Parts: sequence; C-alpha cells; structure tokens
Amino acid sequence: MADEPLVLGIETSCDETGVGIVRGTTLLADAVASSVEEHARFGGVVPEVASRAHLEAMVPTIERALKEAGVSARDLDGIAVTAGPGLAGALLVGVSAAKAYAYALGKPMYGVNHLASHICVDQLEHGALPEPTMALLVSGGHSSLLLSTDITADVRPMGATIDDAAGEAFDKIARVLNLGFPGGPVIDRYAREGDPGAIAFPRGLTGPRDPAYDFSFSGLKTAVARWIEARRAAGEEVPVRDVAASFQEAVVDVLTRKAVRACKDEGVDHLMIGGGVAANSRLRALAQERCEAAGIRLRVPRPKLCTDNGAMVAALGAEMVARGRAASDWDLSADSSLPVTDPHVPGRPHAHDEDRGHGGAHAPAHAHGHSHSHDHVHEISKENLYS
Repeated sequence: MADEPLVLGIETSCDETGVGIVRGTTLLADAVASSVEEHARFGGVVPEVASRAHLEAMVPTIERALKEAGVSARDLDGIAVTAGPGLAGALLVGVSAAKAYAYALGKPMYGVNHLASHICVDQLEHGALPEPTMALLVSGGHSSLLLSTDITADVRPMGATIDDAAGEAFDKIARVLNLGFPGGPVIDRYAREGDPGAIAFPRGLTGPRDPAYDFSFSGLKTAVARWIEARRAAGEEVPVRDVAASFQEAVVDVLTRKAVRACKDEGVDHLMIGGGVAANSRLRALAQERCEAAGIRLRVPRPKLCTDNGAMVAALGAEMVARGRAASDWDLSADSSLPVTDPHVPGRPHAHDEDRGHGGAHAPAHAHGHSHSHDHVHEISKENLYS
C-alpha cells in the first residue's frame, strides 16, 4: 500500500453530509452538504430530518468530492466512514453508503471514531501529529480532554463533560436570547461587541476538590437563563452583547484552563483543539495566550476543518492504511455510543486472512466465496457510485 494512501472519507454523525479525499496528509477535496437550515426551524437538530437529508445528499456529495479532487474512484486505496458516536440513523446512512461504495470498487473499508477523526484532521493543517498528543475536543455533543499516543490505536480519556457539552450550552443560550440556531457562530459574533467581564457567570467544576479535567456547563446554562429571565421579568432591557460575551468567557475560561493544566500534568508540550466550538474566535485567542504563557505549542485547524466534515474521516482512514491497520468487516454497524478508546472498528480475524493480502478478510471477496450477506449494499447501484 502507498506511503501516502488515497482515501475517501464519509461523515454523517449529525447534520452535515461530509465527503473528503486526502492523499496521505494532503487535503484534495472537502465537500459538505449541510441541512442546518432545515433544523433551524426546529431550534435544533432533528434526527429523522438529518437522516433523510443524508440520503438525498450522499451520492451528489461523493461525486462533487471526486470532481474537486480530480481523481478516479478506482484509484482509491480505501474508504473510511464515521461508525460512531453520533445519531444512530444518521450514522447508518453513512455506513451503508461506505459499504456499498467500497464493495462496488473492491476497496477496503475502515469504520472510524468521530472524535479521533476530529484530532487527526489537524494533520491536514500542520503535518504529522506529535505523539503523544493532548487534544481538547469541544462540540455540540462532546466536551472532552483526550491523550493519544497513537491516533489509530491508543486514545485515552482524561476528562469529559458530566452533563451538557459546550456547544449545547451555546445553542441553549442563543435560543434564550432569541438569536437563532446554531448558537455558536451567533454568540461569537455578538460577543465581539460585548464586555466579557460585565456579568460574573459561574465556572463549573473549578473548585479545589472538583475533578481536574472534567467539565460541567449545565449550571452555567441555567445561571445565564435565569439572569436573562430576571431582567425580562423586571421589565429591563437585556444587554445581549454583554450576556453573550460574559457567557462565552465563562465557557472558554474553563476549557482552556483545564486543557493547559492537563498538558502540564502529563508533560505534553503541545495542545490540539478540535470540534465545532474550536472555530470560536475567543477560544482560539485565549488558548493561544495561555499556551504561550505555559510554553505549550497550540495546534488548531482552520475553522472549516473544526466543524464536522469528511476530510477528517479521510485523514484518519489514511493513517489507518499507512500504518497497516486491519480494515473493518462488512457487518460493520453504526454505534451511536462508540467510545473514543476505539479509534477504529477493525474486523475480526478469519482463518483465511493470510491468503488475502493487505486488508485481509475485509477486502471485498468477489473471488473468494465470502460468506457475508451483501444484500444491504444493493440500494445504491454501481452506475450511480462511479463511472
């Protein structure tokens, strides 16, 4: 297999249909079809709506990525897909498409972890990840501190939210302030014109007896909502920009404080920040300030690569191929609660693996009498998948 494998990645864990193509650590294509406008009407992501949107967007997005990359599908070295965590129905669309595509092309398939992909995408921006890597992942569904010595095989949770994720809190406060959905970008925009020190909102789990690396944003979310409700009940105008800035400061203060502490405690001299909330301008600025003060190198991908995308899945898939990791079996299933300790879902060993070459039993067995049923891959025809 090539030292710089050509891999296509499919991401459907939430509301973005992402298809990316990489050659090693070089990004060739990053096509994304978003259904965020459909969800905005409901004030949040509706799983059924997301799944249907993925079904409609999948083939066109794959075709767009191949055209953008200027490569032939037959030249791919593998297909990677987010197997979890995420919305079960949404994940199933991506996994089913990856099975069909990989089987039709005769390519190995790699089911990978959504969170590990958010870490690996940094390779497309700043080159190979240092090992070990400390990563702060913050999004609408996750707020985690992770330590990885090998992004394809060893990711260790250091801490995580015990209730709400940071991105979820942004969405909630944006709704309370009547700013719309998604909340992250709009809160960021309003906060730039506000005073981050105007209101002293609480910082969860920052006491001396609290878990050093865990997060809690439920109390902050409630405190901000009650503060707003009290002003409205008193007939007072709510200073939206100051509220946005003060709330945002409370979130990024805790995130960066704990991330820097984890780096110091573990003797890691660099920090990677990923996930949708990593696009937040104040988080980036404060992280840079605190990392510089602590002698820690900060790595943050460009905002477009922080949100969900197929490029991050392709990046991790390429790393799997380059390191000779086992491909996934054809009975790979979507796992909405796939733990981050499983960066990818390898296939089970078969007695006849040695006769299959790279990819073992997991490469399509067109000529080997493979016993797995492939009925479920026939929904998408080969004619629609590649020319």
